[in-house]
Amino acid sequence: MAKHYLLYGSERYALAILRPVQEAIRARGGEAAWFFDGPGAEDLHPDEKLLTTTEEVRRWNAIAVITGSNAVPHFFPGVKVETFHGFDAGKPRHIYIRGFFDLYCTTGPRDTAQFKAIADKVGHFSVVETGWPKIDPFMQEIAGDLPPVRQPPVILYHSTFSPSWSAAETLYEEVKRLSRTGEWKWIVTFHPKMSLDTVAKFRALENEHLRFADDDNILELFPQVDMMCSDTSSALNEFLLTHKPVVTFKNRRPGPQLIDIDDPAQFEPAIRRALSRPPELMRAIVDYADSIHPYRDGRSSERVLEAIDAFIAAGARNPRPKPMNLWRKLKIRRRIGYWGPA
Repeated sequence: MAKHYLLYGSERYALAILRPVQEAIRARGGEAAWFFDGPGAEDLHPDEKLLTTTEEVRRWNAIAVITGSNAVPHFFPGVKVETFHGFDAGKPRHIYIRGFFDLYCTTGPRDTAQFKAIADKVGHFSVVETGWPKIDPFMQEIAGDLPPVRQPPVILYHSTFSPSWSAAETLYEEVKRLSRTGEWKWIVTFHPKMSLDTVAKFRALENEHLRFADDDNILELFPQVDMMCSDTSSALNEFLLTHKPVVTFKNRRPGPQLIDIDDPAQFEPAIRRALSRPPELMRAIVDYADSIHPYRDGRSSERVLEAIDAFIAAGARNPRPKPMNLWRKLKIRRRIGYWGPA
């Protein structure tokens, strides 16, 4: 009998994160179904199975629930597996440890060390380094040498939505000015939760040199550009895996892998430096990329499934039980509208 898996999403971006896992499940002869308690279900393909009620989920009886969300319904059958919805954007990663998951599939050595240290202390979850499923197709696409800078160069401008972290309003006038010179091409895209007023302002900048992109999967834009400008968005870490430069504004964790600025007047010179690809910057980018995601084979989804198999084969138990977590469990029951047995 084919193994059943449940792919759980609370945002539309779950599709990009978990579709590679679905492909790996199918390649093994298993079956995947989806459950959403937020947007995303309307974008499923005809050949993708959607479950719409908790009763259907319980009948599906998956061996594992796989998600990039920070929480998961505890009353769904199966091992609860966290694959994350992005790289570390500046927040401490332990905020994702909320007592819901049996298994964390980490993206690279830096996260693995942090999570294993906590797992050894609390004992209620396991950690396996797998790489991040979302970027499996992307890693296959960017295999090979770094291409030269285009002429004219193409810049991706992306910002997170949090007002305290976003530089979109601060850098608006600079993006407006630079996008009108014609020296560079621009693609602008924002986090799905970005202020609608800010989105409208940047969308109004569209001209022959600037395009506003509504792509749900930002990874699809990365091969089209030569560098990124951002702030403290997890997407910039995804972009660094291309080994291309990133200019940031007041990044919460600046390092040698970034060209970080704190004044809009530094924006244009920083872009020019990034496009020149100085050797010390390019070496720092490669070193950083290897620390957060050393896997360039596009097989992270397979490793997630292998980790689930190994966890189940070992008894599907951790040394200690998960915490009661009553308040968060109540909030999930209320959101989904299920009050039956766990």
